[in-house]
Parts: sequence; structure tokens; C-alpha cells
Amino acid sequence: MKPAEDFKQFKNLEEEQLPVAKHKLHDWTHFAGLYAAEHVAATEFVIGATFVALGAKTMDIILGLLIGNILAVLSWRFITAPIAVDTRLSLYTYLNKIAGDSMTKLYNWANVIIFSVISAAMITVSATAVRFAFDIPAQLNWYPTNTWFILIVLAVGIFVVFVALFGFNAVSEFSGICAPWLFVMFTSGAMVLLPALSLDLLDKTLPAGWADFLTLGDQSIWTGLNSDGEPGIGLVEVIGFGWAANTITHFGLIDMALLRFAKKKSYGYATSTGMMFGHYVAWIAAGIMGAGAAVILGKSIVELDPGDVAYYALGWSGFVIVIVAGWTTAITNLYRAGLAAQAIFFNHSRKKTTIVVGLVTVGIACFPFVFSQILPLLTYAGLLVVPVGGIVFAEHQIFPRIGFTAYWSSYRQLTFSMPAVASWGLSLVFGFGLNALDVISFYYLFIPTWFFTILVYTLLASRYGAKESYTAEVKEEEVRKETIERFQEQQGKEEPVIAKDRSFLSQGLKFIAIAALVATLVLASNVLFGSASETDYIENRELFYTYAFICTLIYFALAYWALLRGKSKTATQ
Repeated sequence: MKPAEDFKQFKNLEEEQLPVAKHKLHDWTHFAGLYAAEHVAATEFVIGATFVALGAKTMDIILGLLIGNILAVLSWRFITAPIAVDTRLSLYTYLNKIAGDSMTKLYNWANVIIFSVISAAMITVSATAVRFAFDIPAQLNWYPTNTWFILIVLAVGIFVVFVALFGFNAVSEFSGICAPWLFVMFTSGAMVLLPALSLDLLDKTLPAGWADFLTLGDQSIWTGLNSDGEPGIGLVEVIGFGWAANTITHFGLIDMALLRFAKKKSYGYATSTGMMFGHYVAWIAAGIMGAGAAVILGKSIVELDPGDVAYYALGWSGFVIVIVAGWTTAITNLYRAGLAAQAIFFNHSRKKTTIVVGLVTVGIACFPFVFSQILPLLTYAGLLVVPVGGIVFAEHQIFPRIGFTAYWSSYRQLTFSMPAVASWGLSLVFGFGLNALDVISFYYLFIPTWFFTILVYTLLASRYGAKESYTAEVKEEEVRKETIERFQEQQGKEEPVIAKDRSFLSQGLKFIAIAALVATLVLASNVLFGSASETDYIENRELFYTYAFICTLIYFALAYWALLRGKSKTATQ
């Protein structure tokens, strides 16, 4: 067969249906930036404050979140990355090879629900900043109590849907710009409001040392008592949530879609940028900001929403951080939900399915309970998809080691895989059953559920054909892989090499943008370390509010300008 005829079968396939080509792989810095951008987001305001409301203690937070997030990084490295790099496929495509169309459709429905709810929560979070600017009361019930709040949610939501339809690539790039700014702002917000807490409890603007900080934390932030005044969660629960918060993406394997572009499996460690900055520093900073805002306003932290907290920590920059962080996260997840819906209703375009899913999402966003309950929602969402990750893990990692045949369902041309569907269903009953019986903390339910799925799927698959030999089919699959590699190698030679923009102007724009971030940190440090009295503190805080906002405008203007120059064909080397 001639190469041209050989490759004809692949030319009409969507790129998503083929393994990632070698010339499209990225180095570790790409993933470090990607995870930093995705996991320093608006949810950090909600989750950071939630730990305060749940009654965690200071050392439990500091130590528990460190351990939990390290476990999450290791899960990406040793569970997700190896399968992603071996197959170079997204979970959606790989699952279809393993379990057939029926299972894939069920899974896509689950994704539509999960990503719609996450997107709705972020729309609500963004709306809290706008509602603060218009002096609309905080929405503390599970239902909306103000018509203007509903109108704001609709306005913010419609904008999110619009951008998800037409500008996802631009938003993805913009998320990369936002990541360093978000980290600086979370860090700065904690430095700005820590003196308010110290004045309230220690009668001085700065804790004298580690012992003072622990005293401040235990008595004013992470008190060990929940919002009802009862003993709260402990170290084990904090570790569990730090690990479980992203089970959707690591144990659930959704991040195969990202890590399939990694040159090496070890790039799974790059997720530490998101975990250590977003889910460690930012959660701790958000707790300090929430407690500080509560002191200034004379309210309980449970009476505040992200708009309140962000404004008193960052001034007008606080409005920007809540809107931008919520906006980017909402658009990303709505785009994912639209893709999943389009995979189900394949006769309709992605734009149509995104519009329908988007309208439902905006409706959900009108109910504030969505963002206030984001912590348990994320955990239960993980429990919903973790069994699918267990099925894929068993097929890819365990079957070859025990003499079973991977892709056996595909070789038998099954459109409905009884072992996969039954394993998923039984695992959901098992997992939620454990929760109902209160056998273990629900933060850890994903672990026994994952192992249970692997065991059940392996046993069922052995009875339905996985133990049989498929010599001819396996050989045909190997030939197909070799042909795809040659096809992609030819494509790589035909693709033009895009020169990076290394012009003096672009480098200068990036330098000034970074200098604006450094200046913001200097201003925040001045508030924390340069306030000898309460009067000095208030003056320095107002100074920070003013000039940090100016630095924010400078950073975004110049960073975005540099991005546009980098994309321009006229950019010079």
C-alpha cells in the first residue's frame, strides 16, 4: 500500500480521535504555567473561607493542606500522567476504545452535569463582586433574595456563554496572563489584612513571631470551632480534602486531555505549581483575608461572600480578581460541558449545545448555594467519576500484567460494555452507600471506591472476554499505531515553524508588566511590615488600594499587548 493511500483513512478524522503527534508535545514549563493558571482561581476565595467556617485549627491547615496537596501531585504523576503519555489520548477517546459508545455517552452526561455546576458556581462568584459595587445585599440563603442580584447573574452568565462560544482560545491565553497576577493578589491580600487581625487580638500591627502567628490563627482565623460553635474538622479531614479536591482530574483521569501533550511522565510533577500556589498558599491567604474582612466589618465570616472579602483585602483590584478569576474558570468549564454535550448530541454543533447548556448553567447560578457548597460538590463530583478512572486504570495498567487483553471490548466490536457500565453503577452504590453509613469521612470515599471499581471490573471483564487471546486484532492495532506515527511525522514536516517574538519592545513590555507585579508585592509588604500603629496601617492600606489598582491596570494592558505581539505575524525575532 502506498503512503498516500495508507494515510487517507486518517485525513478525515478529528484531531481529538488520534494520539497527539510528537511534534506537538510540550516541555514541563508549559504544564507548570497551565496548572498555575487553572488552580489559582475564584474558588480559592470560597474554599479558603470554608475551612474557617468548618472549624479547622491553624496547624491542621498548615500541615494538612501541605500533605494533601503533595498526595494530589503524586496522584497526577503516578496515576494520570503514565496513562496519558502511553496512549497520547484524552480520556473521552480512550474510554470509547475500552468501553464502547454507550459507556462514553453515560460518562459525557456526568461531565455535562459536573462542569455545568462548577461553571455556575464561578458565575455566582463573579456576580458577588458586581453586587458589592452596586450595594446589593449579600446572598446568604440557598435561593436568591434580590431581583437585582438575579439580573447581575444573568448579565455575567450571558457574557460567559458568549465568550465560551466564540473566544475560548483567547480566554485560554488570557488565563496564562492571569496566573501570576492572581498569585500576587492572593499573597498581597493576606499581607494587607493580617495587621487588622493582629490589632484586634494582639493589639499590635504585626505578630512578633511564629508563636504569635499561631495564637492569632487559633483565636481569630482557624479556631477549631465551626460556624455553629462546635468542634470542627481535624488534620485527617484537611488532608483528605486537599487530596480529594481534584479527584475528578487525577484519579478520575480527566487531565489525560492535558498531560497527553507531555514529553515525559515526570511532567506530572508540574501540577505542583497549581497545588502549592493555588491550593496551599491561596487557600491559607483566603482564610486570612476572610477573617480580616470579618473583623473590619464586625461580622462573622459566614456572613461574607467573595465580593466582601476581596474588596476589603484589595480595594478595586478585589473586584477585578473576583470577576476575572470567576470568569476564566466559568468559561473553561462551560466549554468542557459544551464539548461533552456535543459528543452526546453529535448531530448538533458545539455552539448549539453550548448555548443550551449555558442557559441551564446561568439558571443554576442564580442560586447562591452552588458556590457556598462548592467544597462538598467537588468531593461528590469526584466520587461520581472516580470509578471511570478505576476502569481505565485497570484496563491499561493491570490487565497487561495479569495476562488479560487491553481493548478487548473494541476487538469484540461491542458498543455496550456490560462490565464497564455494571462496574460504574455498583461502585456508585458502594461509594454513596459508605457515605450513607458514615463508615469513613466522605473526603476519603474516593479511595475505597476506586479500588472496588478495579476489582469488580477485572472480575466482570474476565467473564466477558478479557482473558481471551486476540492475536490478529492486536497485530492490526500495532500496525495502525505505526501508520499513524508515519502520518503525523509527515504532517510535522509540512507544518510551518513559527518564530518566537523576541523583539526589544515585546521584552520591554513583559519586563514592565512583571515590575508592576513586584511593585504590588512591595506595597503589600509596606502595609504588613511598615505600619507601626493603627493610623499608619490605615494610611498604608489606602495607599495599597490606590496604587495596586494602577499596577493591575498596567500589568494587564502590557501583558496583553505583549501577547498580541507574540501572536502577530509581523513580530520580529
